[in-house]
Amino acid sequence: MKKVELLAPAGSYEKAKIAIMYGADALYCGTPKLSLRSRSEVQDSDLEKIVKYAHERGVKVYPAINIYAWDENYEDIKAQAKLLNDLRVDGIIISDGGVVDAIKEAAPDVDVHISTQANTVSYHTCNFWYKNGAKRIVLGRELNKKQIKEIMENKPKDLEIEMFCHGAICFAYSGRCFLSEFLAGRSGNLGDCAQSCRWAYNVYVEETNNPGNLMPVDTDEKGTYIFSSKDLCLIKEIPEIIEMGVESLKIEGRLKTEYYLATVVNAYRNAIDDYMRDPENYNFEKYLKELEKTKTRGLTTFYFNDRNNKDFQDYSGRQYNAEYEFGGKIIKDIDNRTLIEIRNKLTVGDTLELLVPKQIEPISFKIEKLWDADTMEEINTVNPGRAEQKVILEIPAKTEEGWILRRKK
Repeated sequence: MKKVELLAPAGSYEKAKIAIMYGADALYCGTPKLSLRSRSEVQDSDLEKIVKYAHERGVKVYPAINIYAWDENYEDIKAQAKLLNDLRVDGIIISDGGVVDAIKEAAPDVDVHISTQANTVSYHTCNFWYKNGAKRIVLGRELNKKQIKEIMENKPKDLEIEMFCHGAICFAYSGRCFLSEFLAGRSGNLGDCAQSCRWAYNVYVEETNNPGNLMPVDTDEKGTYIFSSKDLCLIKEIPEIIEMGVESLKIEGRLKTEYYLATVVNAYRNAIDDYMRDPENYNFEKYLKELEKTKTRGLTTFYFNDRNNKDFQDYSGRQYNAEYEFGGKIIKDIDNRTLIEIRNKLTVGDTLELLVPKQIEPISFKIEKLWDADTMEEINTVNPGRAEQKVILEIPAKTEEGWILRRKK
C-alpha cells in the first residue's frame, strides 16, 4: 500500500507553520497576482520564508501560477518562475498552456503540476500534459471513482495524480467561472473572485404569453442560494482513494482560518495514518465528528460515489459552526500557566478544546481562571478588542507554541 501525500493550503507564512505542525506532507501557496487568490497574504518574501521553513522539516512546497494569463502577465510570470527555480520549490501548479511553456523555460529545474483549473477529466488529457512536460495532474473535482480508477490504470506510470478530498466546490466546471466577472467585474480566473455563487438571489418565472408577469420561485426573505455548493468531504472514502494509488490528497482553503486549517489537516492526517496502520478497523466517524465542528456549509461527496448525486447544492445559504468557534492560539507556557492569543471572547466557565497535532481526540477543559497578560490581574472575561489580544489561563496539558484552541459556544 503506497503512502499518500497530504497536501494542505498555506495562505500565509503563519498558516504554513500551522499546516506543517498538524501533519501536512506538502503545502501549496501563491502570491495574490498570479495564483487565483488575490486576498492571499503571501508575497515573494513570504514564499522564501515558507519554502525555507518547510524544507527544513522535510515538507514539500508547490507554489501556484495558475491564472489564465493575458499577454501582459508574462513578464511577471517569468520573474516569479525564476525566483521559484532559485528557491528549489518542488513543483509549480499551472493551468494555462502558454504559462507551462514560459515556466519550463524560466524554471527548468522545477516540476510542472497541472492545476484542477485545466479541467483534466480523462487519461487522454493526462497523456497530453505528460507529453508536454507535466510531472503531476490535479484532477477535476467532477470525476467519480470509476473514472479516477480508469485514469490510474491508463496514465503513464511515472505521472503523479493529485485530487481534492476536502473543501469548497466552485459552482462552475473545475473553477472555470465567469459569474463574478460578469456581476462584479472581478475575474475568478485572475484570482479576484467575489464568490457571486454564494450570494442570495431572487428568482422569478415569466409566462411566455403574459410578459411582465413575474412569479417568485422558492424564495424566502433572503432570496435563494441556488448557485451555492456544499463543501466536499471524502473522509469516509479515504480507504478507496488510498487503494487506487493516488499520489496526493489535497485540502482546499488558502483563505480559511488557522483554526479551520488545524482541524481539517489533523483529521485527515489521523485518518490516513490510522488506515495505513490498521486498514481492517478504519472508522471514519471519529474524523468526521472533528470536521463537523469546523464546517461552514453542508458536506457532500459530490460525484465521487455517484454520477447522479444531486445532494451538493446548499439552497438555504445557512452558515454552520453553531456550536464551536476559534478560541485562540498557544503562545508559550509561563509558570504552569499558558499565554494565548485570543480569537473570540473568552469567559471563566467556558469549555475549550485543545487540538493536539496527530491526535484525533482534543483535550477538553473548562476555564477556571483568567489573568490579564499585561498586569497579571485576575479577570472574568476577555474580548478580542485589538490585534494580537492575549490572555493567560491554565491548561491541563503540556502545550506547544502554535497549537489551536477551540471554544464551545
